Amino acid sequence: MKPFISLQDVEPLIYATPFRAPLNWQMNEGEIWSIVGKNGSGKSFLAKVIGGEYNLSQGKITYSFSREVDCGNDSLSPKKSIKIISFNSIFSVADFKGSYYQQRFNSAENELSPLVSDLFPENIRLQLKSVFETLNIEKIWDRRLLQLSSGELRKLLIAKALKDKPRLLVLDHPFSGLDETSRHQLDEFFYTLANGKLQLIFIVPSRKEMPACTSHILQLENGKIAYSGSISSFSDEPPSLMKKPLTVDWQIFPASLSDGSEEVVNMNDIEISYGNRIINSHINWHIAKGEKWALLGPNGSGKSTLLSYIFADHPQAYSKDLRLFGRRRGTGESIWDIKKRIGFTSSEMHLYYRQNVSCLKVITSGFFDTIGLFRQCSEEQINIAEYLLRLLQIGHLKDRSFLNISSGEQRLVLFARALVKNPELLILDEPFHGLDDENKSRCMQIIISYCSQNDKTLIFVTHQKEEIPANIEHFMLL
Repeated sequence: MKPFISLQDVEPLIYATPFRAPLNWQMNEGEIWSIVGKNGSGKSFLAKVIGGEYNLSQGKITYSFSREVDCGNDSLSPKKSIKIISFNSIFSVADFKGSYYQQRFNSAENELSPLVSDLFPENIRLQLKSVFETLNIEKIWDRRLLQLSSGELRKLLIAKALKDKPRLLVLDHPFSGLDETSRHQLDEFFYTLANGKLQLIFIVPSRKEMPACTSHILQLENGKIAYSGSISSFSDEPPSLMKKPLTVDWQIFPASLSDGSEEVVNMNDIEISYGNRIINSHINWHIAKGEKWALLGPNGSGKSTLLSYIFADHPQAYSKDLRLFGRRRGTGESIWDIKKRIGFTSSEMHLYYRQNVSCLKVITSGFFDTIGLFRQCSEEQINIAEYLLRLLQIGHLKDRSFLNISSGEQRLVLFARALVKNPELLILDEPFHGLDDENKSRCMQIIISYCSQNDKTLIFVTHQKEEIPANIEHFMLL
């Protein structure tokens, strides 16, 4: 087979590099690769190395569609022919860095965000008609980027990448945020792309996340390439999950702020809309103290917006028939009165948490429900945050900048942030996005331990039924 890309003794110039040995690897034309490894193993860094985004201290990268890119010669970058779609790729589409999390729910301010239709000129729309149909882009055509769910953004980024007719498409966590139907459609679509001579590389945390069209695997382990070859020859060992149950000492956490109300959420005839477009309506949802719920529904069904009513992020909540913790919205309570009783994490919060602060400070910001830390923490609060870091086995990230760790590690840090108050209500919106099997198992045990406490309430959102905690008793389907 003809080589498509080859790395020969490559050492990229990366601060705090995850690689412990020079990189040697070759991808031939017609092959479809999945790069597999645990969170923090360097998968996304490797994708950027392949994409020519780093200078090299030694070695060379050869592309069949470009001249050789060797040590110290970054003028020959192949970026125009390689598209990498990652969690942060949305920043290349619109200036989300200047936005804030609640802005997506403010109708006046999200008018500054472009429409999906603005991204595709008329001639491009005709060229990508089949792509739009497969990815259901036409359903979000008149929506603003700030209003899209994480799954809808993922589809949009794929369509936008294909607009430039790349030779190689690299997808970091290709199914992240997608519902079951969309995952199946995208899985089939990858076959279509490969048959059209587009080279594909997928970045996944475990074999079960690989698209079905994968023909070859590159496994990263302990900073080195542990396997590189055909999927048929790959021996996938079971993940080394915890040998004994994980225990959490909830006694060190602050006491709950419960005021004795037996009602946590009471929604009556709620409507979800974007401008004049009604997404969902006649929603009735009643959650009592201590209940454990799973919130389910396809991409774009309004799950995140519904949660924003509960978490006091959406201004429309004041016009709804909505009671939180026994009190009707708009009767004198502040948003901080509500937030202090809730722990929350989501893909959308992950997207907007762009503070260049240490992981420890990100976790302690959960005590004050802020994006960023603007208050002095007590010694007790710091001790709790450090305890969670150790519990999640990411204590080594304590002083690392949140923006300089992998997206999977960022999800773990935000998971700890949601738990740091041991809140009365815990809302986890797709908390396992991008996590490897071992970290999923660890987080699941912590969730189950949280739920074992008296009067703790859980809302858990996922598109994967196998991720639903065993102690979930109630289901809400949008």
